[in-house]
Amino acid sequence: MKVLSENRRAKFDYETLDTYEAGIELLGTEVKSAKLGRINLSGGHAIVRKDGVWLVGIEIPAYQPKNAPQDFDAKRTRRLLLHASEIKNLIGKLHEKGLSLIPLRAYLKNSLVKIELGLARSRKKHDKRELLARRAHEREIRERER
Repeated sequence: MKVLSENRRAKFDYETLDTYEAGIELLGTEVKSAKLGRINLSGGHAIVRKDGVWLVGIEIPAYQPKNAPQDFDAKRTRRLLLHASEIKNLIGKLHEKGLSLIPLRAYLKNSLVKIELGLARSRKKHDKRELLARRAHEREIRERER
């Protein structure tokens, strides 16, 4: 499993409660670009609709910009491939207040591009400060042990 891209900002801004693995529907040029690691997950989120789960706000540029189709959009909405039971489960959980579905990382699994989605709750400002203080404290302890 080769990690293509990771959403580091999501680990700081959100508290992940559950994770899901989803396939992603891509065009040919997007697949080649994603396999090179040119995929930006920051600022992205998933939306659950009647016709499936859609990933919004991520950017996958064309493999060769000069040869890309005229109507190519790097920030287009992309369909995520999940089992029907997983989608029903997500619909129930997303109705809880303050939960969102965010992409945590993109990776290759058997030469297929997969997205790890996190069912997450947004952190408050004081929670973020507390997290930073705890990380700094742990870093100091590790440095003292050396």
